[in-house]
Amino acid sequence: MLNQQHLYRHGSKIFMHKHKFHTEETSLLPLRIENKGIVYKDDFKKIEKIHARFKDFTKEYLVSDFGLKAAVIVVKEGNVLLARQYRILINGLSYEIPAGRVSKNESPKEAAIRECLEETGFKCGGLKPLISYNPDLEYTRNHTYVFYTNNAKDIESDKFQCVWVRLGDCMKMIQNGKISDCMSILSILAYERKIKGK
Repeated sequence: MLNQQHLYRHGSKIFMHKHKFHTEETSLLPLRIENKGIVYKDDFKKIEKIHARFKDFTKEYLVSDFGLKAAVIVVKEGNVLLARQYRILINGLSYEIPAGRVSKNESPKEAAIRECLEETGFKCGGLKPLISYNPDLEYTRNHTYVFYTNNAKDIESDKFQCVWVRLGDCMKMIQNGKISDCMSILSILAYERKIKGK
């Protein structure tokens, strides 16, 4: 087996180890996991330092925990309800399905209903599960539940910059980058797949 300098980055830290070439990092479980505690916390997230102890080396992870997330894709007569919100990483208004954090003592379905009302002014009901997924498996905890419904009542949509877009046009917006967040893309694709499978 060959010796080599092993360089890898975790968060803002770079580690270098000289060791035998191995596949433990990707194919075997560590000997133990050690939680080193919370290194940062605010109202929206906490960051934990975690060590994974393998036979010949240790990997350090800085894991951001945002809690649970819930979203809903609302469809009416083939049109999808999209919220428009300012996002700093694009410095502009995004097109997204309604979504947000699941609050304490709140179910994911309840959170999806609340977020839809808060972001679009539509109160939805009769939600059904569509997909659930983890946006990342190493550095981010933010398990997401997505629901779908065609039951929505306009309460105060005139106060929001929300739009109804044909499902086919949503697919085009994904292709041309107008819909660019992974949650909305996954949800729209999953919904299209579901109705095509009927």
